[in-house]
Amino acid sequence: MSGLTHLDDQGNARMVDVGGKAETRRVAVASGRIRMSTEALAAIRDGAVKKGDVLATARIAGIMAAKRTGELIPLCHPIGLDSVTVDFAFEDDALRVTAMAAISARTGVEMEAMTATCVALLTIYDMAKALDKGMVLEEVRLIAKDGGKSGRWRAEGHQDLEL
Repeated sequence: MSGLTHLDDQGNARMVDVGGKAETRRVAVASGRIRMSTEALAAIRDGAVKKGDVLATARIAGIMAAKRTGELIPLCHPIGLDSVTVDFAFEDDALRVTAMAAISARTGVEMEAMTATCVALLTIYDMAKALDKGMVLEEVRLIAKDGGKSGRWRAEGHQDLEL
């Protein structure tokens, strides 16, 4: 029909059959940011948010979410991840989240990295919303992936990223 892998010849949704694919090492990195007031950013940086350690909580939430991606995204394969990392970087007006997921399998881990990023960002919002209800989640995207039939891919500006 349209060449989309999650549609059959009649246009119905389907889970892609990965049984014939070779197992390869697959790694994906996703990133996003949450823009907020300088006061909220300082409170997170200083560990002064009343709900607790924002970064530790967001890291655990992101890892947990990556592990459950197959339950959240309807046509995504449930997979046993080898590793997931969630890291943070303070920017002038935002906090950046970068998640990396890895596996040796027949299917990729882009959705797991994206899910980890999104849930970590949502957790930051939840924990700091008393300080700034106007926080904005933005720029969530895949920035790199390795493995599988399509091989190596890097977003513009990230060509030198090694996984």
